[in-house]
Amino acid sequence: MKVIAFNGSPKVEGNTHIALGLVLAEIERKGFETEIINVGSHKIRGCTACRKCAENLDEKCVIGGDDVNLWIQKIKESDGILLGSPVYFSGMTGAMKSFLERAFYVAKFNNNLFRHKVGASLVSVRRAGGLPALQQLNVFLSYAEMMIATSNYWSVIYGRDPGEVLQDNEGVQTMETLGRNMAYMLQLKDAGKHLSVHDK
Repeated sequence: MKVIAFNGSPKVEGNTHIALGLVLAEIERKGFETEIINVGSHKIRGCTACRKCAENLDEKCVIGGDDVNLWIQKIKESDGILLGSPVYFSGMTGAMKSFLERAFYVAKFNNNLFRHKVGASLVSVRRAGGLPALQQLNVFLSYAEMMIATSNYWSVIYGRDPGEVLQDNEGVQTMETLGRNMAYMLQLKDAGKHLSVHDK
C-alpha cells in the first residue's frame, strides 16, 4: 500500500516538507510505501471549467504543459493522499489550489476516481490563518468522498524559517499522531477491501 504526499510549498525542503516528513515517518513505520511530490515549485494553470474532462471521460485534464495528469494517475493508484501547504493569506498556495481544482474535477467526472481513499491534510504557518487554509484542503478530500484521517488537534504546525517548525513541540506531536491515525485507517481499509457500498 502506498501514500502520496503533495507539498504545496515553493520551498521544496521548507517547513511544509518537514511536516509532511513527520507524518510519513509514522506511516512508514507501519510498512507503507510513501512518496512526496513537490507541487509548489511547478507552474500550474488553474481549472477553466471547460468540462472537457466530463465529456472525454479519459481521466485527464486537457490543459497541458504540467504534471497534473501524471499526479492524477498517481493518486488513482495510491491508497491514500496527504496534502500539505504553507499558509498564504489564510489559504493554501496558488499552485496547490490550481492542482487540486483540476485533479479533483477530473476525478469527480471520471467515476469518482478518489472515492474511499484515505486522505489527510496539514498546514505550516508563521502566525495566523492556519485553520482556514486547513479547511480549504479538507474540502477537496470531502468533496471526493474520501475517508479523512484526523489528529488529536488541528494539524497545523508553526514556524517561519526552514526547520523552525521542529521547535513547535505540540505541532510535532500533532503531526506524528496524524501519521499514526492515517496508518490505522489504511490498515482498516486494507482489511475491508472486499467490501463495497456502491454497486458497479
